[in-house]
Amino acid sequence: MPVQSRRRKPNRRLAIYLTPEIECEMMNRARSFARMGFAFACAPLTVGKDTIILATLLVYLGTISAKADSCPSIKDEIVTDRPDITNSSIVIPWGSLQIENGVNLSMRDGDRSIDGTNTRLRFGIANCLEFLVDTPTYFANVRSPQNSGFSDVAPALKWQISPVPGRVDLSAVFGVALPTGTANIAGLGAQPYLQFPWSWELSSGWGLSGMFTEFFRPSDLTSKRVTETTFVIEKKVTERMSLFVEYVGDYPERGSPAQLLNSGGLYRLGPNQQLDFHVALGLNHNAPNYIVGVGYSVRFDELFSARRSAPIAPRN
Repeated sequence: MPVQSRRRKPNRRLAIYLTPEIECEMMNRARSFARMGFAFACAPLTVGKDTIILATLLVYLGTISAKADSCPSIKDEIVTDRPDITNSSIVIPWGSLQIENGVNLSMRDGDRSIDGTNTRLRFGIANCLEFLVDTPTYFANVRSPQNSGFSDVAPALKWQISPVPGRVDLSAVFGVALPTGTANIAGLGAQPYLQFPWSWELSSGWGLSGMFTEFFRPSDLTSKRVTETTFVIEKKVTERMSLFVEYVGDYPERGSPAQLLNSGGLYRLGPNQQLDFHVALGLNHNAPNYIVGVGYSVRFDELFSARRSAPIAPRN
């Protein structure tokens, strides 16, 4: 996700005002954490146990951070998790629904495939907190139809931790791919993941961003964990257009890594609409030879506002 598009006003800082009510709320949450900690301490350490703890942390911390006054609002332009692999380091505004879509054409070892629509639904459920769902994507192998099928449904919770001093944005995401797709496309069993996207605004329209992700695959017999790292250099060309270059590396617990060089850009049709494209080239034999994709995203604001009878339509 191009970094400049993620930034709001550069001088905003995280500010939590500790009123007696908030202090009381934080004490109650601390007691709850203590009780849960004793219960989990007596259980064996497993991937399932880890994922439950991480999900609970995100929920509790995210609701506390909702007191902050530095979260995105509907006055900010659309920010998406595409077209690069690196996701946005900020959430969408409270009460908003964002729909991100895309289609890819790729080739690996002579086999061409088309996948779409890569749809992600993002709901702003509180300040600095969103709920997102990756809907099933259909992968169609042009030469081998037997290798076609759907990916899993993957819900997740995203908490915006920052901004922090130094004009750096950081978020934490916990999600899980549920075993609803085709096994030879999506793999076996539930697959939780933990993700940390970040971005750093530089001067003259330049920016850096990246993401660290741990994918857990308890049902995989060969590699039960895959670590993914990304790094992006982005340039804001105009007020509406940005270009980027991205490195993507997938490092399984066992086996050789897969590495990609991804590049592309986005163009905003308006504050709430965006077109994008990307072209990726494989850097080793474990990665696809190439991937070419295009996408469209749109955001609807103030869906939960009692003062409005209908959501605000996308602005041009």
